[in-house]
Amino acid sequence: MLKNIFLLFSFAFLISSCTLNKAKIDNSVKKYFDSANVIGSFALLNNQSGNITVYNMELDTLRVSPFGTFDIINAMMGVEGGILLDEKTPIKISGSSNDSVTVSLSQAFQNEDAHFFSSLAQMIGKEKLSYWIDSLQYGNKQMGKNIDSFWMNNTLRISPDEQVGLMFRLYFDKLPFSKYAQQTIKKLMLKEDNTLYQYAVKSGSGIDEHGKRTGWAIGWIEENRHVYFFATRTQSKENETNTQGPELKITHDILSSMGFFKGEK
Repeated sequence: MLKNIFLLFSFAFLISSCTLNKAKIDNSVKKYFDSANVIGSFALLNNQSGNITVYNMELDTLRVSPFGTFDIINAMMGVEGGILLDEKTPIKISGSSNDSVTVSLSQAFQNEDAHFFSSLAQMIGKEKLSYWIDSLQYGNKQMGKNIDSFWMNNTLRISPDEQVGLMFRLYFDKLPFSKYAQQTIKKLMLKEDNTLYQYAVKSGSGIDEHGKRTGWAIGWIEENRHVYFFATRTQSKENETNTQGPELKITHDILSSMGFFKGEK
């Protein structure tokens, strides 16, 4: 317990200054990115020991658009502000082919529904968006003028190591939102839950300012009450318009190679 409390206060400094002498560099996972014909990075924090494992430190500390992973924050702002009462709450989607279409938070979260979260951001409003991003110290904290897409258009940026820190704080209900808001989103992130492990992950992807596809997979895996936080980022080697990518598979393959998903960690 004391170790977790110590990590809570020191983590913001530790993860933001993730250097070679503080992290174990693991180049063995490079093959998973190579097999998918992408470059990328992977970071894993062992909460029990405080040890950090990193592949590709340069990309791990480079800020890029969060794309669909910002749905986590967007949704929490919606719950905190009473716009979304729970994961079943539907809202009317602006910008869709049918303006009468309503989609629930749960549906939008799983499908990375850009129209839903753009509509939600407009309902939250610029002032509240800015307040929460500043309160979270989220990445570069930049919104620009387009409040319905700043997390998708390379204005707001965050690094993989900062994403790991965000997952750490969310897991322990230490973000500046109500416990209810945080637990609502954690429930949406939970993909696998059995007697051996719990696996929570959120993906997101888009095209960066250089025309390269960037993909994310962030979350945690818990076995035997030991929790590990991770962030995977991928980037296409060539210009790419297809937003479908390999980051979820790469993440699962890396964790499997490290002995997860067996209930033995």
